[in-house]
Amino acid sequence: MPGACDSCLRRTWLVGRLGGHLDHQRGPIDQILGLEDRALLALWGAVASKRAARHRAGDRQAGETVRLDREYTRFGAGPAQAMRDRAAAAGLELICRCDAAYPASLELLQGPPAVLYVAGGSARLRALIEGGAVAVVGTRRPSAYGVELARRIGRGLSASGLAVVSGMAAGIDADAHRGALAAGGRTVAVLPGCASEPYPKANRRLYGQILESGVAVSELGVGAPVRRWSLLARNRIIAALAQFTLVVQGAGRSGALTTAALAAELGRPVGAVPGSALAPQSEGPHSLLRAGAVLVCGPQDVLDAVYGVGARRAGDQARAQLRPEQRLLLDAIAAGADSVTALERRGGGEGGGGQLLVALAELELAGCVRRAPGGRYVVCA
Repeated sequence: MPGACDSCLRRTWLVGRLGGHLDHQRGPIDQILGLEDRALLALWGAVASKRAARHRAGDRQAGETVRLDREYTRFGAGPAQAMRDRAAAAGLELICRCDAAYPASLELLQGPPAVLYVAGGSARLRALIEGGAVAVVGTRRPSAYGVELARRIGRGLSASGLAVVSGMAAGIDADAHRGALAAGGRTVAVLPGCASEPYPKANRRLYGQILESGVAVSELGVGAPVRRWSLLARNRIIAALAQFTLVVQGAGRSGALTTAALAAELGRPVGAVPGSALAPQSEGPHSLLRAGAVLVCGPQDVLDAVYGVGARRAGDQARAQLRPEQRLLLDAIAAGADSVTALERRGGGEGGGGQLLVALAELELAGCVRRAPGGRYVVCA
């Protein structure tokens, strides 16, 4: 059973203890998290001194610095075991850098997480990553086109045996997870707070679905709040866990571009989905494409980039499990019969309108179609 040693837990405790002070640091968060413990403590003291000077609280700050240094020095077996107990009570497993189960790809980072907190099982995480993983990221405000592509690609990759890694944020991240869930559920959610709590909370249902067949991971312990720096820091974990990073949509200063840049620094290929030149969500992907990113229009493009052209074919588990009459109905929708009335005219309503509605609902649940405004049905892949 993977676990976490006292030394690695002390590092995790220190990063969590610095908390909001890391929000005031200038420079890439991956470089800051690459500092040794004593350098981090000195950095904390410098930031605290500047803030205290502005608020004329020098004596209080000096006392806090002394307390933090004393707590760090005294951190030992007792506090470490307390952290393990809290994690176990929250249903989390721990993997530290000293454990053979720790993902080797994370060691390439300037500041690898000292400990990974895993919801869903460390053995499952290892199996998902070793089976191949692709990061799918993008804007929190996607267009309908972006939603469709994120779900289609997520589903195709999962059906092909690859894990979809993303941050469970609203928008493209969540839709990539949903796509993966529609075809086997091979997905990894990297969270900016505690792995036992969904973030954002609005995605609580999605979080529960992910844990049925995938995992949620974080480098922060139980009760850790989400901060600006932790939102940025989780991007490096997403990039490192994946063999390929894909940006579906994002503005010119999108956080998804940070993930892509980190992947490129690690020597991993980066892809982007082209979009309308008039859409602001296309700015990020188009800038990546101009810089030489792989143009991706579907899951097969990703497989070709990772394994070589034609070496591995994209699967679609959802379609493979459809009954013949369901496939005929799906083909009719793809051909333009996108409403109940139009489908009935084409003969899709045999057995009565009630059976047609049941069949459409089954296709929706399988992730093959979705309802668009005006009562129309749209093929998702």
